[in-house]
Amino acid sequence: MSRESESLQNNLTKDFSEFSQLADFSLMKTLNADPQSSKDGKDHSPRSVYSGHYVPVTPIPIPEPEYIAHSKTLFKELGLSSELTKDKKFCSFFSGNIEVAEYPMSPVGWATGYALSIYGTEYTQQCPFGTGNGYGDGRAISVFEGLFNGKRMEMQLKGGGPTPYCRGADGRAVLRSSVREFLAQEFMHALGIPTTRSLTLYVSRKEIVRRPWYTKGSRYFEPDIMVDNHAAITTRVAPSFLRVGQLELFARRVRSNSHNEAINELKVIVQHLIDRNYKDNIDPNDSFTEKVIKLAYLYRERLISLVVNWMRVGYCQGNFNSDNCAAGGYTLDYGPFGFCELFDPKFQPWTGGGEHFSFFNQPLAAEINFKMFCASLEPLLLENKNDLEKLEKITNDFSKLMSKEMQLMWAKKLGLEKYDKTLTNDLFNLMLTSKADFTIFFRKLSHIPNNISFLQESFYLPPTKELDKKWKIWLKKWHYCIKKEIDTEKKSKLMKSVNPKFTWREWIIVSAYEEAEEGNYSIIKELQTILSNPYEEHSLEIEAKYDRLKPNQFFNNGGVSHYSCSS
Repeated sequence: MSRESESLQNNLTKDFSEFSQLADFSLMKTLNADPQSSKDGKDHSPRSVYSGHYVPVTPIPIPEPEYIAHSKTLFKELGLSSELTKDKKFCSFFSGNIEVAEYPMSPVGWATGYALSIYGTEYTQQCPFGTGNGYGDGRAISVFEGLFNGKRMEMQLKGGGPTPYCRGADGRAVLRSSVREFLAQEFMHALGIPTTRSLTLYVSRKEIVRRPWYTKGSRYFEPDIMVDNHAAITTRVAPSFLRVGQLELFARRVRSNSHNEAINELKVIVQHLIDRNYKDNIDPNDSFTEKVIKLAYLYRERLISLVVNWMRVGYCQGNFNSDNCAAGGYTLDYGPFGFCELFDPKFQPWTGGGEHFSFFNQPLAAEINFKMFCASLEPLLLENKNDLEKLEKITNDFSKLMSKEMQLMWAKKLGLEKYDKTLTNDLFNLMLTSKADFTIFFRKLSHIPNNISFLQESFYLPPTKELDKKWKIWLKKWHYCIKKEIDTEKKSKLMKSVNPKFTWREWIIVSAYEEAEEGNYSIIKELQTILSNPYEEHSLEIEAKYDRLKPNQFFNNGGVSHYSCSS
């Protein structure tokens, strides 16, 4: 070990007492608690929350927690030693027992409320009170906020028990959804896409929760049985968990004059968003209205980049409501998500999502979420017509900028310096007709093949003479564009840097969480390794196992090709 590595190893946080000293709770210091909340956090029953930015709430620990996994990558980034996973207090804390917290940690966690809009229409039906004042973090409880190597991070338990926003549910997460979220967040990070992160994953071998799910091999669209699942808690990490829906909630309170402090609460949470997610990009000496305009501009840039990269790797959010849209510009809430295997612009893994949230509709969904974001900022700019006009222009330019970045992305996937609309659309049509695997096809194309047979290995349908002819014509046109540019070896390397070798294949993930239910975590461990290096070539054995077409039996298979959000 080098001196530098040894020094770094010695500086890592190794026990819970050291970890506690990293605490710094900016949210609870600068935002307002619901005035009707209790200080002890024993606030677990559904109720209306009329004001305040958060509700103090204590998680309910899962009994007899068992460690499954942690993200070594994130631990290293945060300056945490993996030895912490053997610290009893650390494990107890991140499986829901906040009573072990040490000063200056908080003795309570917190949950936040937010509004819900779907394609620009605000909904209150999911609120049990019909007002929208009971909608928010139902089973997500933040328990820690601190500074790690100068970076502020918030840690949130998913499945830590009910909050006032639980709408009558038990506040638990099942092992299945916890394994999916734990693996998916770190996979997305490895793909180079902004995302919430995974810290730890614990399961209770004692607490069982029942959820609707699918019988093995089911062809039903919706779950057809009730299944017993082990309760689990995964800890997700982000600079903040502020959502577009939160800004909507406070803007709604301003518009409806719900209470005297409504406008101040909106102003405070917008400033908090700037401090938490845009501190390095917005000059603190600017006036508040200047900061708001800059915020809109920066968020537009981040959101466009995020969705363009989702499309690049075949990711579909499935339920891209405003409440599932992080105001910091990264991927949030891995529930009804999926990755496109068989290429289909209408790919939608979630049974409750509909075509409006399908794969190729994500840019439009993002645009509408952005409009709701900007509409929530408007009450802060009413005193200056020029500021409102600036905000309107930022909003209206979203579609044009999204289209420009999307075209640039497709050009890069194809190895082109300039977007070619005809060539790209012809390719999509051929991929649809041939039933091509999205990830395998583009990775094979990255090898700059000279004949169609190499690409045919990514097709789910056997080739026909007519289709063969069309592919040869397309390939000839594509080669002409490629060879006009730099040498093919360099081009191939560039294409491979944007076209991953490995993707998320749900039928493989199923075996990981099914084995985990039986206490076998080996597939999870192996997937952690594979998914942490998605652009790299691996051994022939690994490729044969993880880089292959979806087996026929998993098509139209409930819980694999489609699934409800029963988690």
